[in-house]
Amino acid sequence: MTMEGDRRGRGAASEGPWQRNLAVCVFGSFTTIVAMTILLPFLPLYVEELGVRGHAAIVEWSGVAYGATFFSAAFAAPMWGRLADRYGRKLMLVRASLGMAVAMSLIGVAHTIWQLVAFRLLAGVLGGYASGSTVLVAAQTPTNRSGWALGILASGVMAGNLVGPLVGGTLPPLIGIRATFLMAGAVIFVAFLATTFLIREAPRPKRARGEKMRGGWQMVPDKRPIVAMLATGLLLMVANMSIEPIITVYVATLVRAAHVTFVAGLVMSAAALGSILSASQLGRLADRIGHWNIIVACLAAAAVLLIPQALVTAGWQLILLRFFMGLALGGLLPCIASVIRHNVPETIAGNILGYSVSAQFAGQVLGPLAGGFVGGHIGMRAVFLGTSVLMLAGAIGNRVVQKRNGRLEMGAR
Repeated sequence: MTMEGDRRGRGAASEGPWQRNLAVCVFGSFTTIVAMTILLPFLPLYVEELGVRGHAAIVEWSGVAYGATFFSAAFAAPMWGRLADRYGRKLMLVRASLGMAVAMSLIGVAHTIWQLVAFRLLAGVLGGYASGSTVLVAAQTPTNRSGWALGILASGVMAGNLVGPLVGGTLPPLIGIRATFLMAGAVIFVAFLATTFLIREAPRPKRARGEKMRGGWQMVPDKRPIVAMLATGLLLMVANMSIEPIITVYVATLVRAAHVTFVAGLVMSAAALGSILSASQLGRLADRIGHWNIIVACLAAAAVLLIPQALVTAGWQLILLRFFMGLALGGLLPCIASVIRHNVPETIAGNILGYSVSAQFAGQVLGPLAGGFVGGHIGMRAVFLGTSVLMLAGAIGNRVVQKRNGRLEMGAR
C-alpha cells in the first residue's frame, strides 16, 4: 500500500464518529490506569495481609508485585498492536477492558503473594487499553485534529496516574482493600460496556496479499523518524521517573522533617498536573505548527528546567519547577503518537505504536534504576543535571533527524 493510499484511508476513517470514540477512550484509559495505580498507597499492607513477614521482605515483594504489571505489559504491547492491525482496534479495546476487569477482580481475591504477583502479571498481559486507545484515536481522528485529540487522551491517562493513588489512599479505610479491587473491576466493566456498544470503528484499508507475509518494521518507508520517536518516548519516562528513588531524601534537605512526606507528594504530583493541563493545548498547537517542532521545543524546555531543580534551596521552588516541567513534557506523548502515525502505513500503525509503548515502559524501569544509582554514587543533584543532558541530546537528535528527513512535519500532512 502506498502512503498516498494510506492518507486516503485516513480521510475515510476520519468521517466516523471520532468525538464519541475519543470520549469513550478517555474514560476507559482513565479507569484502567487508576486501577493499575490504585494499590500504591496500601500495597505493603496487602502484601503483609497475604502472609509476608519482615520489613525487608514486604518491601521487596511490594516492588515485585507493582512492577509485574508494567513488565508484562511492555512485552505484550507490540503483540496486541499487531493483532489490532489485523483484526480491528475496537476488538482489542473490548478485550483489554474485559481482561482488566477480570484481572482486577482476581487481584482482590488473591490468597498468597504468588497469586498476587501472577494476577498483576496477568493484568499487564490482558490490559493495554490506553495504548490501544492511542492507536484507535490516531487512526480515526482527522489528521488536522490528531494532536489535539491525542493530547486529550494523554491528559486522561496522566489524570489516571494522579487520581489512582489518591483513590487508593481513600477507599480501603472505608470499604476494605479487597472491596477496593472489586470496585475497580466493576468500574472497568462499565468501560467495557461503553467500548462494546458506543465505539464505532471506520473501515480500515485492506492489506495487499504480499503485505501479509512481511513484518511491520520492514514496511516502514523511512525508519529514522520511528527510531527517534521510540527514543523520545523512553527519554520522556526517564525524565519523569529518574527522581522517584531520591525525591523524599532530596526534599528532606530542603524542608523540615515534619513536612517531608507532604512536600514530596506535592513534588511527585506537580509534574503530572502540569502535563494534564498542557497536553491538549500543546497538541492543538502541534496541529498548526508541526508535531516534530513541538517535540524539539518540549525536550529543550525540559532540559533547561532540570538545571535549576538541582540548585533549589526550598521545597516550593522544586514544586514550581516540576510543575513547569510537566507543562513542557505534556506535549510529548500526543506528538510522539502523531509523528509515528504520519510516517507509517495504516496497516501497521498498531504494531509500531505498540513498540512505542514498550519503549515508554522501558523508560519507566530505567529511569528509577539510573536515578537511584547516580543519586547514590555521585549525588542527588547529579540526577537532575544528568537527566538534563539526556533531554538536550534528545532535542538535538530529533532536530537532526527531522532535517535529514528532508521536510518539516507540516509538509508531511
